[in-house]
Parts: sequence; structure tokens; C-alpha cells
Amino acid sequence: MSVLEMKVPSPGESISEVEIAQWLVADGDYVEKDQAIAEVDSDKATLELPAEDSGIITLKAAEGEVVKVGQVVCLIDTSAARPATSTPSTSSGEKVEVKAEEKAAPIAEKTAAPSPDPVKKEASYAAGTPSISAAKIMAENGVPANKVNGTGKDGRITKHDVISAMSGGFSTEDAQGWGGTREQSREKMSMLRRKVAERLVAVKNETAMLTTFNEVDMKPIMDLRAKYKDAFAKHHEVNLGFMSFFTKAVTEALNLFPAVNGQIDGNEMIFHNYADIGIAVSSPKGLMVPVVRNAEQMSLAEIEREIKRLAIKARDGKITPDDMANGTFTITNGGVFGSMLSTPIINPPQSAILGMHNIVERPVAINGQVEIRPIMYVALSYDHRIIDGKESVGFLVKVKEMLENPERMLFGAKDPHAVLLGL
Repeated sequence: MSVLEMKVPSPGESISEVEIAQWLVADGDYVEKDQAIAEVDSDKATLELPAEDSGIITLKAAEGEVVKVGQVVCLIDTSAARPATSTPSTSSGEKVEVKAEEKAAPIAEKTAAPSPDPVKKEASYAAGTPSISAAKIMAENGVPANKVNGTGKDGRITKHDVISAMSGGFSTEDAQGWGGTREQSREKMSMLRRKVAERLVAVKNETAMLTTFNEVDMKPIMDLRAKYKDAFAKHHEVNLGFMSFFTKAVTEALNLFPAVNGQIDGNEMIFHNYADIGIAVSSPKGLMVPVVRNAEQMSLAEIEREIKRLAIKARDGKITPDDMANGTFTITNGGVFGSMLSTPIINPPQSAILGMHNIVERPVAINGQVEIRPIMYVALSYDHRIIDGKESVGFLVKVKEMLENPERMLFGAKDPHAVLLGL
């Protein structure tokens, strides 16, 4: 009998323990080499634990148990034979011989056997989530999301879905509320959620955090996107979103205001001659902040591709601690959930974070005339210990100027068509 002891691998330098979030196999199951057998939560990410060899597994840790890095969590009997129920290989082209008993089985008996259920398509994270315009209408009219059938991509609720639901009306039962039971339920916080909570409290207690606000007229960016988005998507095979414009504007502003891109280390201040931008994304495990490395060197298309890659990893639960480590500045977009204004909390050890919000049409004065423009409020939370008010305000004003004059500020007076399409 040959038994392999599987120990918890180190997810990163600073991580000493993890939590068994979920076993993906049962005690006594036969597992294949490299098969995912468990999900483990660290204080930074959720990782899959693959089997190091094939054999019968014996679990040595329970779900929810906190285990040390290097601790044995399961045993694999590598000498165990593969169960006979395993599907025989037919790659050689030989037919699998059917037993005589199976040949003699009555036809009626076989036809009576229930057919296997069709494979259900895994639900997307977008299912039941309203678009920005749909969320606005739902909030204004008190329409609950569970009463709207989403017909958009991956089940997302569109503006048309909300209008259709409203036109059909709601029953009097819906108007009476959702009907509570007076019961309570408890759920243990994951290690990741506990760590996030600790860090957020620490930021409030250990930094001199202030927030400054401004507004951005999004019409120039929206006009530019509308003009070039189809050609951009065709040329680069990625959509042109708002995040790449904001990321590029931020990197340019960080070059002018290096303190915003710095951090405090004891009695010293560290200034970074590069911009590693953390992009906050929502995932099934909670908020993740993967980092776009050297964003200051990237084009808009490269930024969009990298953000998409990291967002998919986060939402699929495949993000790693290395993907989220050592960012110098963070951007978070609460606008995708309908937020109009907020004060984002700094992502330590960074010294500042930019908060984006939803875009709302508002009356503004343009050259002495009142016009309706798509306006976004932006917020910069910063550590006043390293960043002065002049620098924080100047940084945010610079970001505003670049976004409101994309041709001149983001493209260096070059033809946007040539820059966006890499011509």
C-alpha cells in the first residue's frame, strides 16, 4: 500500500494558513491526478487544490476548518485500483464488449429507464443583474428585480425588460411586501471576507483618510466611443469601455502627482516610477482587486484586454494572490450597481483610490447656456499623511480635464482614429 500525504501548498509569502471552503470530492472517492479536489480560502483569494496523484482519497480536514500551510489535509492511496465503474477507453477503435446479461435484457425494460436530464447551462453572474438604465427605472418605480425576466446577454435585465414588466402590471400580492418569517440564519464569514473586514477597519483607524469630489462631463468620451467602438472591437477583438479611458487618465495624472501613487512605510515614503492599477471587480466570493501591471505603458486596447482577462479569472474563482499583490493605485466603479456618490475606502498600503459612479443626465451651464449632459461624479479618497489637499484636488482636476478633452489630453493631439486602432 502506497499512501501520498497531501499538504497545503503556500499560496504566497505572507500567507500562513487557509480555510477549507469546500471539498469537491467525498471521503473514499477515487480521484485522478490534477483533478480539483477542494477549494481553499486564503485572506487574499480562493484557490483550487488539485490532486497530486491518482488513487482513493481520505479526507483529514473538515469544511470550514482553518489549516496551516504545510499541514496534511488528505491522504491518497496511490496503489488502489481504478474502480470498475470507470468508463472503458475506446480510443483504439475497439468495441466495448457487452455482457450477455445486458444483451438478453428485455427491450421494454431498457426503454422504461428514465433518460438522463439534459445538462443545464451554468448560470452567469450577470443573470438577474439590471443594466445601468434598467436599474435607474427600477429604483424610480420601485420595481423588484425578482419580478423582471432578464432577456439580455447571459440573463441581464435590460431597460426594455423593465418597461415590459411595468406595462404588464404587478399583482396586489406583490405590493404587500415580500413576507418575512421572523426567522434568522447564521453563516460563517469566509477567511477572505474576515480579512477584508479587518483591513477596512484598519484603514479607517490607521490613516488620515479624506475624500474630495468632482464631476465629469462624459459626453466627449461617449461621443468618441459611439464613433469608434465598432471599428475598435473589430480591430482589437475587445470592446471599448469607460474603464480604459479612466485608467489611462489616471496613469497620466499619477505622473504629475507622484505622491498619489506613493505609500508610507514606517518613517519613510515610497514613490513608484510606474503605475500598477488595481481594478475592483465583483466576484462570487466578494470584492476582488486584480492589478493591471505597468498600465502607464499600455494602449487603451491593451488595458481593456487585461481588465477583461483579470475580471474573468476573478469571476471564475481562478484569481491568485499574485494577481492582486502590490498595486500602487486603485479604481472602483460603483456606478455599475447604480451608485451616484460614495466615499471609497483606500486599499492598503496604497494611499489613494478613485471612485467612479453612474452616469446621469443633468442640466449644466455650457458657454452661458443650460444644456442636458451625461454627468458622472468622481471621488478621490486619499491618505492626508502623504497627500496634501492641493495634490489631491489637482490630481482629480487633471483626470477630469483629460476625460473631458480626450482628443487633446489622452491622445496627445494625435488623430484618435489612428491611436484607437493602432494605425
